[in-house]
Amino acid sequence: MLICAYLLGSIPSGLWIGKWLYHKDIRKLGSGNIGTTNTFRVLGKKAGLIVLFLDMFKGTLAGMLPYFFGSFSHPFYSPLLIGVAAVIGHSFSIFDHFHGGKAVATSAGMVLAYSPLFFFICWLVFGSLVYFTRMVSVASMLGMVIIFGLTFFFHDGLLSLIAFILTCFIIYMHRDNFKRIKAGTESKVPFGFGYRKPTTKKK
Repeated sequence: MLICAYLLGSIPSGLWIGKWLYHKDIRKLGSGNIGTTNTFRVLGKKAGLIVLFLDMFKGTLAGMLPYFFGSFSHPFYSPLLIGVAAVIGHSFSIFDHFHGGKAVATSAGMVLAYSPLFFFICWLVFGSLVYFTRMVSVASMLGMVIIFGLTFFFHDGLLSLIAFILTCFIIYMHRDNFKRIKAGTESKVPFGFGYRKPTTKKK
């Protein structure tokens, strides 16, 4: 199951969608990342939504493997533990020379397989932060810290442990974003709190 989960996570959705449908290598465009955010930035909304769905689905499908194999009753075969292999695969893809995305969407998909309720809470947190900060990187890192804190209300030791590991991992994967945030050059989404649509001057 770990091997299957890793291979599922390794599918480089953004890279393949870019090459097959748009004839572009997103590794050479934008931030160079193959994840959802850079796909939105480089290829547009439609491609971004497709990659977001696929990256989440990888995590969900990997997390569902214990159910498919009939092993869900054993604590060792938790969707969280199996799903982590998909997260690792997404960030260190065997199909992309062990490079990849920053694990946010695949982690969310894994949580969906484990607890739809907690998944919904996570997206409320993430969506709110994206709206108010207008920076996906900030929403991802700060969101994970908040989500880790929220796990304690569920009284689930394994969930808290995995959330802590993913928080550290996702913050590490966003280390380059810290430099851009500090320099004031981090990309912002074209919506949210304080956003004003650019006006075109009349000739």
